[in-house]
Amino acid sequence: MTLATPLLDPVPPAGAGPVLSVRDLRISFPSEAGTVEAVRGVSFDLLPGRTLCVVGESGSGKSATAMGVMGLLPPSAKLSGQVLLGGRDLVGLDDRALSQVRGDSIGMVFQDPLSALTPIYSVGRLLSDALRVHQNLTKRAAWEQAVELLDLVGIPDARGRAASFPHEFSGGMRQRVVIAMAIANKPSVLVADEPTTALDVTVQAQILDVLRLAQRETGAGLVLITHDLGVVAGHADDVAVMYAGRFVEHAGVRELFRRPTMPYTARLLAAVPTVDGGERRPLVPIGGEPPALVGLPDGCAFAPRCAVAVDACHSGEPELLPVAGHGHVACRRAAEIAGGTLDPTGGAGAVEEPADADRPGAGEVVLRVEDLVKTFPVTKGALLKRRVGTLHAVNQVGFELRAGETLALVGESGSGKTTTLLEILRLRRPEGGRIEIAGTDVGALESASRVRELRQDVQIVMQDPLGSLDPRLPVFQLLAEPLRAVGRDRASIGPRVRELLRLVGLDEAVSDRFPAALSGGQRQRVGIARALATEPRLLALDEPLSALDVSVQAGVINLLARLKRELGLAYLVVAHDLGVVRYISDRIAVMYLGHIVETGETEAIFSDPRHPYTRALLSAIPVPDPERERTRERVVLAGEQPNAARLPAGCVFVDRCPLYRLSGDGVRQRCRTERPLPKPVNGQSGQSGQSAQSGQSGQSGHQYACHGV
Repeated sequence: MTLATPLLDPVPPAGAGPVLSVRDLRISFPSEAGTVEAVRGVSFDLLPGRTLCVVGESGSGKSATAMGVMGLLPPSAKLSGQVLLGGRDLVGLDDRALSQVRGDSIGMVFQDPLSALTPIYSVGRLLSDALRVHQNLTKRAAWEQAVELLDLVGIPDARGRAASFPHEFSGGMRQRVVIAMAIANKPSVLVADEPTTALDVTVQAQILDVLRLAQRETGAGLVLITHDLGVVAGHADDVAVMYAGRFVEHAGVRELFRRPTMPYTARLLAAVPTVDGGERRPLVPIGGEPPALVGLPDGCAFAPRCAVAVDACHSGEPELLPVAGHGHVACRRAAEIAGGTLDPTGGAGAVEEPADADRPGAGEVVLRVEDLVKTFPVTKGALLKRRVGTLHAVNQVGFELRAGETLALVGESGSGKTTTLLEILRLRRPEGGRIEIAGTDVGALESASRVRELRQDVQIVMQDPLGSLDPRLPVFQLLAEPLRAVGRDRASIGPRVRELLRLVGLDEAVSDRFPAALSGGQRQRVGIARALATEPRLLALDEPLSALDVSVQAGVINLLARLKRELGLAYLVVAHDLGVVRYISDRIAVMYLGHIVETGETEAIFSDPRHPYTRALLSAIPVPDPERERTRERVVLAGEQPNAARLPAGCVFVDRCPLYRLSGDGVRQRCRTERPLPKPVNGQSGQSGQSAQSGQSGQSGHQYACHGV
């Protein structure tokens, strides 16, 4: 059931030269405020078979560097320096010449696979065209190679699925197709720009395995751009940390994680949630904001945010210089940090309180869900639609949530998490089961006025803070709007808005700004303040941190923990990042195909997962430590989630379950024919009958639904 997957560093052939050399790369863009220096003097060598990970906050220049290497910058951009691919300088080549190189000697995996694939062509046609552009192949030969490529990257029934269109694939399968296109002509260099962003942890693990396989098949050097330091720990050979358009630290992966020598790198690592046992250490967000890349002041760009900066740091930008036994670092105090006489975080972690410190006991029940059911019709036909099936999105889900408590719904996309959340937020009689909020059965609400009253008790924080805020309104009006909607008088609105800004840690000066003028973290804080305006008892958070950088994410995690303690709020969180979930939740409900398969207190789930699906989810989370990440055991899930319109008669997880394949005939028969009921972990009291069948946990402890464990 478990696989040990040591990830060995590839050794390039003896005497092998770099497949890609970048020298003094500079990229600038014109803007109304002046020239934006997006990339400032970046240099590196990439050896065959090795992986260089480029990390940093949004706006640091990572993607601009990748686009510059690929020759995909807009016409307004100014590019200088050298990009040597096989000894040939790509800088200055026209688009026709670059088109002969892209897809042949250098391939790229884009962040959004759907936008990278032409929707009017089948995936087989897309791959065939990519092959025929650079090779003299017949249509039939190209199609056969396309099928082989789909099979190589793990597309099931590759020959049959080659005729499918991109929209007929899941997100993970589309990314596999993009990888197949990138390696079709066996390039010497692969560039992957955030290839796993917005993917579930299990799909992310599969995609990273496919990238490793593609690299092994082609022998290519890989430039991997990511903000996930766990991914870096597991897959990098060398790491380049970018800040304000330049490399500020460049070292081997083990050296960088063992002793980060640039204060910025150290603060990034201190802000990463960890999931692999032990006490949860406090998260240390980086104060302030990254600088605007227009008219940068003299001195180190990180100095205004650095805990160990001295006067000399504000005059003259430090060069990227070698540090013995480490790599290259751009910091005036690198020798002190490398020698162990200076803490690069400035001791910030010692004064932070853990995210769950001094948590008060859970109070009265704010939300009770019993046997919740939600289905959707499956229809066919363009004009005259007819129902041909039923999609079971949520199936007899039940749980309780109390004041001062956080319950996280976790699972892959399509597991029913968001549908469950939306059914609660609609405040209407559910299709099946019962929803009770603050002691009120929402199915019994008869008047619109009563619904409006109850609406004040439950609010939501959306995934995309920019998309959830009206861009035409300044912050003051955004926060005043919900107050007017509930009938607050004009005189009380101003003081309440100022109180909300202080509550979420924002200065009153932002009240006149529009959302576009705020950073991602500030926008999410405004979204939280807006949700708190009506003094709700229940806050629903739909992937509230997925669009934020790790440093900003740490600050919002600490904010949510503080608000819960101070206001006694109940949080219902939907998330796929289980590292974040461990920091913000008290209990976890694991969902798969509309069913809760395991539920319990957060630390119980992480320390002793019982359901094989939970084990697979936890083992797929990258750990930001190269030694542990490359030697730990992983549970590998095969295939995709089955169609929720054709649920198995027995256990919904049976088709992907590693434990099922190792079980005896008797257990297999039960798994195929009998839906498992939740049962308590040994020594804990559980429930029986209908409440257990619905997965309702309340405060009953750790339960899981599996025949084989």
